[in-house]
Amino acid sequence: MSNTVKKLAVLGSTGSIGQQALDIIKDFPDKFRIVGLAGGKNTSLLAGQISQFQPKLAYSPIKFSLPDKTKFSSMEEMATHPDVDIVIIATSGKTGLAPTLAAIRSGKKIALANKEVLVMAGEIIMAEAKYHRAQILPIDSEHSAIWQCLRGEKAEVARLILTASGGPFYHYSPTQLAKVTIEEALQHPTWKMGKKVTIDSATLMNKGLELIEAHWLFSIPFKKMEIIIHPQSIIHSLVEFADGSLKAQLSTPDMRFPIQYALSYPERLANPRLPHIDLARLNSLTFETINYSMFPCLQLALNAGKKGGTYPSVLCAADEIAVELFLKQHINFPGIAEIIAHTISLHRGIAKPTLDEILAADDWARDTALKLTQKANLCLKQ
Repeated sequence: MSNTVKKLAVLGSTGSIGQQALDIIKDFPDKFRIVGLAGGKNTSLLAGQISQFQPKLAYSPIKFSLPDKTKFSSMEEMATHPDVDIVIIATSGKTGLAPTLAAIRSGKKIALANKEVLVMAGEIIMAEAKYHRAQILPIDSEHSAIWQCLRGEKAEVARLILTASGGPFYHYSPTQLAKVTIEEALQHPTWKMGKKVTIDSATLMNKGLELIEAHWLFSIPFKKMEIIIHPQSIIHSLVEFADGSLKAQLSTPDMRFPIQYALSYPERLANPRLPHIDLARLNSLTFETINYSMFPCLQLALNAGKKGGTYPSVLCAADEIAVELFLKQHINFPGIAEIIAHTISLHRGIAKPTLDEILAADDWARDTALKLTQKANLCLKQ
């Protein structure tokens, strides 16, 4: 077992994943040390984290007083700092793109939790990682599961199977979906996550984004990937090999498992604070096929992923706007998919976009989604 202390920068430290990453890091003070913390607008939480971990570098979009030993730094500067070994990208949306590319070009290891980085710019990100020999370590539970199942394998992969809990509304009728409240949508049956990811899980958009991520992370074509409903969220993904054998990774639905695996890789660390599965107490593990007609956001994501180019960027931006509008009670739950579908239908895609073209598509989609909401009565909450 290595005695080397890994030095980390946590970008998005005040979000759900960032906080859970720090929860793991404090369990192993002899294994990990924080060099940089980048948070959001919750400066009181960030200030507490800075006080606890005493990083050299810190960032927030809102400047505030820092301790003498901590210097204000941009996320890109933090991601390329010579003292940093691993950069945890736990920001949300397109804000993760620039620091991820900066970290890759500096040859850092990247523990990636930000879905939009690969969904929006997967081709660019993976090409840069290959060129600079930078390692991307997935933190999402599904991708961590696939990564663990593939470890040590040289056999041909026949299928990747991502599991989905189905969220709180999997068996709802269209009439019931139209009446879904914000409080109901934020009550995920198995996972504890931030608001945006929780709503995306309720629409199953999250699973579509994860499929696009898996396409880029593991170089697997879409025709070799599928999603299956697994309400218990114990099996996080499966890999089927050419001989018909299946490998699965199991753990309780707790994001600290994939976070710890990414940070400790290639080691596995014993952590008594993480809950273990008692197989004898599991009543059952069940699976269902997906009803795509009930969850159009999932189909929209799959279509955008297959089209490629700037379509995934438009998908992410329109989804972000639509979820925000739902959380503000400006649209109903089905309106999320309506806004995204209308926005994508108006987009003229670019097949091999530059990063600037990807970001321009993001800006266009945000503006278009907002204008559509103002015009389309179908999207407005009645």
